[in-house]
Amino acid sequence: MVAINFPSRGWLKPVFLGFALVLCTCVRAQEVTTPGATTYKKRVLESAELQILTSYYQQDGNNAAVTGGRGTEYLTDVHPTVIMAVPLNDDDVLTASFGVSAYTSASSSNVDPFDGRGEASPFQASSGASGSDVWINGTVTYAHSSDDRNNVVTATLSGSNEYDYKSFGVGGSYTRLMNEQNTELTVHGSAYLDNWKRIYPIELRTNEELLDETARNSYNAGINFSQLLSRRAQGSLSFDFVQQQGLLSTPFQRVYFGDVADRYVQDFPLADDVERLPGTRTKLAFGGRLHYYLSERFVVRTFYRYYTDDWGIGSHTANLEVPIKMGQYFSLRPGYRFYHQTAADYFAGFNGHLSTETYYTSDFDLSAFTASQYSLGLSYLDILGDRSVLGWGLKSVDLNTSFYRRDNGFRAGQVAIGMKVVHR
Repeated sequence: MVAINFPSRGWLKPVFLGFALVLCTCVRAQEVTTPGATTYKKRVLESAELQILTSYYQQDGNNAAVTGGRGTEYLTDVHPTVIMAVPLNDDDVLTASFGVSAYTSASSSNVDPFDGRGEASPFQASSGASGSDVWINGTVTYAHSSDDRNNVVTATLSGSNEYDYKSFGVGGSYTRLMNEQNTELTVHGSAYLDNWKRIYPIELRTNEELLDETARNSYNAGINFSQLLSRRAQGSLSFDFVQQQGLLSTPFQRVYFGDVADRYVQDFPLADDVERLPGTRTKLAFGGRLHYYLSERFVVRTFYRYYTDDWGIGSHTANLEVPIKMGQYFSLRPGYRFYHQTAADYFAGFNGHLSTETYYTSDFDLSAFTASQYSLGLSYLDILGDRSVLGWGLKSVDLNTSFYRRDNGFRAGQVAIGMKVVHR
């Protein structure tokens, strides 16, 4: 399992959705064998496979965007996912996934901190309805491989829903294998058509009703190129482009102005305004991977990515993972990821903005920071295992742990476990 940077609540949906799409669209091309004069075409997927994944995530910090960059960021999330891959024939595979994310957030509970259960404070969670939610996601992917297994086409549909957010996605990819399948080129694209229910902080609402839904659309395109460099080394390059349009700010995230006097109810400052950001955003990312097989026991996997956007953010990501094979069935995967980003043009902390500005946010996900993530995974793999229950045999088990920390005090941890069984 690839290590990920742990986000705050506003980035959970795209991170988990992206995670599900990656799992669902991985199709491994197989070689064509020609014994004698008779051509035998090996199936892309020999039999049905079922994956069961679940994770527990926890974060904390003192820079909550809901309370203007100052306040508790405590959040917990449990995220089970089921993925089923079924061969339709020799060439075609249908993959379906379903996931549920149930989270509890001290930060978002303070959309309405005046619940009458103690003194309101940015550093104390309220018991309001916005303090927890359930996110549901479903994805279906169809993949077709050509007879020579050198061309793979995929098409994906996805949808997700939670209390204030709905998303519909469509995507596809084309992969061409060349040079006796030592070279691989993939082009891919997707679109996500989302709708928000605009929920404002309690003190800025004109009534108790939710406002009309508004759109946020994202269009993604990319290209990946990989090459077998030698018997021990494989490298890849990638380029990704994202264009977003619509409501790109979060309506219930507060902003406080330095040129406006603070107003308090109990120990809670009343918002001067909500987060306001441009209605478009363009993102570019360039990346590269290099995998080197030191021996039958050790592999070195490296990754680097540079990201930039027209909001002023630039970032560098570097990752190192060293899988270690421990016997016939087990492997250990220690890893480290370094991340550094510059601040968005529109970011400032609590009371850091002026009322004369057009755009402003106090979301520390858009601030300048440096982060480190340490991970450790343990895998069990038994491809040829012949033991089964009700026709299903265990193929692999993965256990992964990660710890993430930013230099502004934000920290998070995750434990995830996955199991794959195969119909024999």
